[in-house]
Amino acid sequence: MPEHYIGLMSGTSMDGIDAVLVDLSATRPTLLSTHHYPWPTQLRRRLHAAAQGALLSAAEFAQLDADTGRCFARAAQAIMPATGPSAVRAIGSHGQTVAHAPDATPGYSLQLGNPHLIAELTGITTIADFRGRDIAAQGQGAPLVPAFHQALFHSPDERRVILNIGGIANLTWLATDTPVTGFDTGPGNCLLDAWIQQQTGQPFDDQGHFARAGTCLPDLLQRLLQDPFFAAPAPKSTGTDYFSLRWLIQQLTVTYRAEDVQATLVALTAQTISHAISRHYSATERVLVCGGGWHNPALRQALAEALPCPIDSTEAAGLAPDWVEATAFAWLAQQRLREQPGNLPGVTGADGPRVLGAIYAGACSRIQEQKADAMQSSKLLQNRLQS
Repeated sequence: MPEHYIGLMSGTSMDGIDAVLVDLSATRPTLLSTHHYPWPTQLRRRLHAAAQGALLSAAEFAQLDADTGRCFARAAQAIMPATGPSAVRAIGSHGQTVAHAPDATPGYSLQLGNPHLIAELTGITTIADFRGRDIAAQGQGAPLVPAFHQALFHSPDERRVILNIGGIANLTWLATDTPVTGFDTGPGNCLLDAWIQQQTGQPFDDQGHFARAGTCLPDLLQRLLQDPFFAAPAPKSTGTDYFSLRWLIQQLTVTYRAEDVQATLVALTAQTISHAISRHYSATERVLVCGGGWHNPALRQALAEALPCPIDSTEAAGLAPDWVEATAFAWLAQQRLREQPGNLPGVTGADGPRVLGAIYAGACSRIQEQKADAMQSSKLLQNRLQS
């Protein structure tokens, strides 16, 4: 029988919501439909301000959470199967991260996107708040996709790194004979996007043209590389509330050409990824890349020059790079309903495997349960009459 799930993902780049409808009944997921829902301009500004520490009243925060949840619901509705919501087992909604500090006391990770509204507006059971349980178990709450990477991309014949370049970049080590590990390496696209938006008003560096017009500044690059996060041991994770435009501007001790800063930020992302792989996973035979960073030719070239092994997109292993994370959260929703762990303690540092996510029942799930109860009662009655 088909196992249809919807996965919803908006990463730290905040460019919009990636939505997938996927059949998870087989070993490998089958993508049935995909959709990208761009954030409305004003809502994106509000989310970005929240992620940069803007002070919100309780009412403003609740309204932002609700507005974000409505957009997640619309993204799910855009890929609703023709047979209706009752054909979808559940939605896995990551939400929009606006704060991530697992090493604080106490640790926390905050995602907006009211799951009550998603379940109510779609009629589909929604699974959300995937990171909180791992953090409660002394983990980082991130990255969570390595468990899915293991299920989908592991090869018995090749030692691979799966590299996700969203706003933050993270690695998953898939060896042939050792446990899966992984961690955040630092900024992916977040500083690239923040800098070009401040300088030109553009939300991202289309085709890497702005960076290619500049030249990497070695002194600035070395200053950026001195941040203690890069040398810190794993497990570790970070967010755009740490690697923010404010963080970058604090390092700009003199006035530089904007294009040169952009080129330096490309080098920063490529070198921190390369250093992490060389330091921890030197036996890597191939790097498979997913996330928006794959579409930046300047960054792809910098990675190819920095890495000692070939790079390719995850499409070479069966799933297009734009849809890996959304599919991962559909898979995590399935894990939750099956009461199976969704984290890898060797990645997050949690005290052990944990079932992740909170369940928000949808109207269709109640209807299905009522139908199942009615069918069961009917069968019992028939058995009694026959006996």
